[in-house]
Amino acid sequence: MSTDSNYYVPESSRLPIFAATGMGVMAYGAGSWVQGGSAAFFLAGALIMAFTLYTWFSTVIKENMAGMNSDQLKRSYVWGMSWFIFSEVMFFACFFGALWYVRVLVLPWLGGEGGHPNSTLIWEGFTPEWPLMTTPDMVVNGEAAKFKGPDENMSFPGWDKLFSWLPLWNTVVLLTSSVTVHMAHTALKNHNRTKFNAWLGLTVLLGAIFLVLQAEEYIHAYQHMGLTLESGIYGTTFFMLTGFHGAHVTMGTIMLLIQFLRGLKGHFSHDDAFGFEAASWYWHFVDVVWVGLFIFVYVLA
Repeated sequence: MSTDSNYYVPESSRLPIFAATGMGVMAYGAGSWVQGGSAAFFLAGALIMAFTLYTWFSTVIKENMAGMNSDQLKRSYVWGMSWFIFSEVMFFACFFGALWYVRVLVLPWLGGEGGHPNSTLIWEGFTPEWPLMTTPDMVVNGEAAKFKGPDENMSFPGWDKLFSWLPLWNTVVLLTSSVTVHMAHTALKNHNRTKFNAWLGLTVLLGAIFLVLQAEEYIHAYQHMGLTLESGIYGTTFFMLTGFHGAHVTMGTIMLLIQFLRGLKGHFSHDDAFGFEAASWYWHFVDVVWVGLFIFVYVLA
């Protein structure tokens, strides 16, 4: 290792090679899995990534605890996390954009609006209504009657069923977790480690509860409604948006759990807590994305 007056330069490491390998194996495995293959490659890649990230972050934490990180390096961490969250914003913006494009532009055009070809371009008797849960293949194969139509989806079920609507409870849980992680941050700034650990532990618990509720929602969609990725453009956009968000909640929960365990060990102080702050920024981002999902995928479905 070597240092200069401005920047800490770590030893050469093979970890970037392991990270690239893990991501490559995960990408290949995900593609094979979606095509009906085994999930083995995806899980193998995930294990490689888990080992790599554990080793990498452990090294970074030890270096920081030893006072080896300069102010410039800490600023680079802040910028790195900021750009990472920005890239995630763009990621979800693409999916929200696809949803808007299909609902606002494509569907009316396919129905003949604006002088475009009439509805027979898709199939005879096509109705441009959202949510669209059938495909041309379903019509040809006589499977179009599999769904009741726009009423059979995950949207607002009516005021009489409000309190049994899982997306509402998911929203309550996730927004509450955003408050609790802020309370944890406030406690740390006020030098109250007991409250910091308590609020952060509660945040992790709420994240886990959200994931359980989303699993219940998916079970209901699959078993009771027959709603899958193949259920028309609605099924595709619904599972892509909520599924990727669920993956981000999982990652955010793991990040916060690690910070909670570090807090129990006495890590962090009111002026040196970037690991926790980065995880909390990410958690707030996940919460904001869910608000968008709740409005545009559920309420306005």
